[in-house]
Amino acid sequence: MNQGTKNFTKTISPIIISVFAIYLCIGITLGTIPSFIKNELHYSSWIVGAVIGIQFLATLLTRAYAGKIADTKGAKTGNHYGILMAMLTGLIYLASVFFKDNQLLALLILFLARIMHGVSESLAITGALTWGIGLVGHQQSGKVMTWNGIAMYAGIALGAPLAMYLHSVSGLGYVFALILLLSAASWLFTMELPNLPVDLAHQRTPFYKVIGKIADQGLALAFSSIGFACISSFIALFFKERNWVNPSLPFLTFGGFYILTRVLFSSFPDKFGGYKVAIVSFLIEIAGQLLIGFSNSEAMAIVGCSLTGIGFSLVFPALGVLAIQKVSPQMRGTALGAYAAFFDVSLGLAGPIAGVIAGLYGYQSVYFFGALSALLSIVVLSIRNKK
Repeated sequence: MNQGTKNFTKTISPIIISVFAIYLCIGITLGTIPSFIKNELHYSSWIVGAVIGIQFLATLLTRAYAGKIADTKGAKTGNHYGILMAMLTGLIYLASVFFKDNQLLALLILFLARIMHGVSESLAITGALTWGIGLVGHQQSGKVMTWNGIAMYAGIALGAPLAMYLHSVSGLGYVFALILLLSAASWLFTMELPNLPVDLAHQRTPFYKVIGKIADQGLALAFSSIGFACISSFIALFFKERNWVNPSLPFLTFGGFYILTRVLFSSFPDKFGGYKVAIVSFLIEIAGQLLIGFSNSEAMAIVGCSLTGIGFSLVFPALGVLAIQKVSPQMRGTALGAYAAFFDVSLGLAGPIAGVIAGLYGYQSVYFFGALSALLSIVVLSIRNKK
């Protein structure tokens, strides 16, 4: 390992570990909330999609605020605001379990918790990305995004099956209590890192103009993210409907192949160009979604989840590096917030829409929706690339 790599690893590791803890919390909720709503509160698939999706909507609506906090008060400040809110979210999740006998009240508390969780994610991850890029330099922004993505999806991939196991052996209250502990650990890992200096004299570009600058990358990201939303919201329910024995395995294979692809091919966007890498990624994702949609066995569905993980892996860094090059360093947090907002729009809308589709045509049908969405990513990116 050369000196530059050692310095990068030493600087960025605390942030990456912190992000991993944050997304373990998100994975925990994805692994437990759908079954809690369906099996204990006895609400429909559409309600499952709405509860899952409202977190991403809350994240979307606070991206501009999170970017502004990172740019004007420092990325560390924004990140730690988010972590504190995650701790509060854990308490609200616990309240939903306490009031589960009052089904409507428990559901309303869950909605509140998901909204709070969305705001906390917005602040924490926008702060973490801006913080990491600021500490190591914009020339390594792709690497920062790559490793943050690894931490995010490793957390989701491990958090979901961990939560399912803990739920089966100790109860849902202990699962949600773990969110408090993980959030505290996330805070502790980054306490000693310095905040970034801020330039309050810099004339800020309005958020809507920043969105316009990065819209081509953002739209392609948004459509490609729907396949991930379909897996995170409904794959466990699909497996249970088919009586397949490993409902946690899709999360592990999606996350595992997502991470492996990033580790092995993180240099591809720089080497071959973001456009080419994105197009190939979309094609692989389409194949994965179609395999799940047509699956008649557990193994076929697992392969589909694996291909979706491979295809989705390099989309964010490939397009994200291009996005932040369109703004000044003082607006980097805002640009990252705007770019990630497209991801949030996708996940916020995909959950309820997929829930309606699942209710009308069954769980397999949502993966044809995911495949069509990835195809639209190719269309959008190709049209914008020609202009």
